[in-house]
Amino acid sequence: MLRRNAPRIAAIAGATLLVGVVLGLGKAWYDSRLPGTYSVMSYGNTDYGGGSVPAGHAGHEGSAHGLSVSKLHGPQTGTPDARFALTAKAATIRLATGRAIEALTFNGSSPGPELRVKQGDLVEVTLRNEDVDEGVTIHWHGVDVPNAEDGVAGVTQNAVGPGESYTYRFRAEQVGTFWYHSHQISSEEVQRGLFGVIVIEPRDPSPTGLDLVAVAHTFDGIPTLNGNESPGSQSVPARAPVRIRLVNTDSVLHRFTVSGTPFRVLAIDGTDLNEPGPLGNVALPLAAGGRIDIGYTQPPRGVRVGIEGTGAAIGLSPYHAPAPGESPATSDFDPLSYGKPAPAPFTASSSFDRDFSLKITKKLGFFDGRPGRQWAINGGIYPDVPMFAVEEGDLVKVTISNDTDVVHPMHLHGHHALVLSRNGDPATGSPWWVDTLNIGPGDDYVIAFRADNPGIWMDHCHNLSHAAAGLTMHLGYSGVTTPFLIGSADHNQPE
Repeated sequence: MLRRNAPRIAAIAGATLLVGVVLGLGKAWYDSRLPGTYSVMSYGNTDYGGGSVPAGHAGHEGSAHGLSVSKLHGPQTGTPDARFALTAKAATIRLATGRAIEALTFNGSSPGPELRVKQGDLVEVTLRNEDVDEGVTIHWHGVDVPNAEDGVAGVTQNAVGPGESYTYRFRAEQVGTFWYHSHQISSEEVQRGLFGVIVIEPRDPSPTGLDLVAVAHTFDGIPTLNGNESPGSQSVPARAPVRIRLVNTDSVLHRFTVSGTPFRVLAIDGTDLNEPGPLGNVALPLAAGGRIDIGYTQPPRGVRVGIEGTGAAIGLSPYHAPAPGESPATSDFDPLSYGKPAPAPFTASSSFDRDFSLKITKKLGFFDGRPGRQWAINGGIYPDVPMFAVEEGDLVKVTISNDTDVVHPMHLHGHHALVLSRNGDPATGSPWWVDTLNIGPGDDYVIAFRADNPGIWMDHCHNLSHAAAGLTMHLGYSGVTTPFLIGSADHNQPE
């Protein structure tokens, strides 16, 4: 009898198993859907990095009586030293060849206006949204502003809707090359043109010479420098010092080349390097969102600086003499051993209060109801990702591992981190400070920073399509909360 019923029993078992699998997949799909409105503090898990759990701290949600990010503003009184108005609006821009691009712009142009201020200036920027239906914000990429000035929709503020305005105020404490961009639907709005450059100059006058920004961006598949897809020209006297600030506003790495002269890398991500040495025939890989400043003395002949293998370049020469063609690079610039060592506030042997691991992988699963191989952080698919919890004053170490086959330019808001090692090799050159670090396939970086800027800070891939697909998390300070909500119901969608 049992033998005769075996096929029926097997069929029932198979059907039961199938129902269980379907129900399990259905639950996984259902659980993955993001609600119409949610707080970044409501999801995922809290990682204390091996440090102590602050008294009264209850994980992501923190304390009901905590400090709101809306209180963490820059100076709200006093006459600004530098005041700007930026209006976000749709506009048709034209590249150097006359090609029309339907773009989103600040003040009718992309890149938006270049903002130059002095170290120590109180900066006030009023953002107005003329007609960007989805809303807009301004994030000051690489400027370690107070948290309420960070410009992240649904985390530090609400997106600014059409007809609305918002004012940012902060003290320009740093010196260097930075940029600004919308952090509302950033994967689309930045690509379409909502970005510009902010330069913070030293308070003391710099030597006479040329100080030029070169902004890389791809419009409709066309790589450009300062909005030009064909070589531009710049007159500069022979023997004049030249500083060129390279900015990559795209979501992919660009390699820059310098032809016609030796040069030095003066700064990375807004921080000057110590005793940088001369380079030649060296390409400069620049992370998405990253910046590199180069310097040289103008020779009597021309110099070419551009995106490798493209017409997007600038020719610099006395009296508009012809610029040279692009010289092929024989190697890539490596900051790990470049420049001379100098004292740093901490080293690999320092005693760290927090020791985090951030491992990037891909795994099968659902992201917001969509099946496939998803980005994962420490094994979890967004929003099941960690929030790194710190206390103000902590010395923090983070090991970032990339177990995928593509590069991830990881960007931590509100802080600069010191690179300690790569793949076990210690950093031996000038102290290498970053806010946007390219993590290549199979790479392991160890970085460190001081938790000295309270808030809730994004830590995400600046390939913004990756961030929009879930490659994002947060760093949260003990006791800090946010009243802002993410989701279509609140019109806040940071990525």
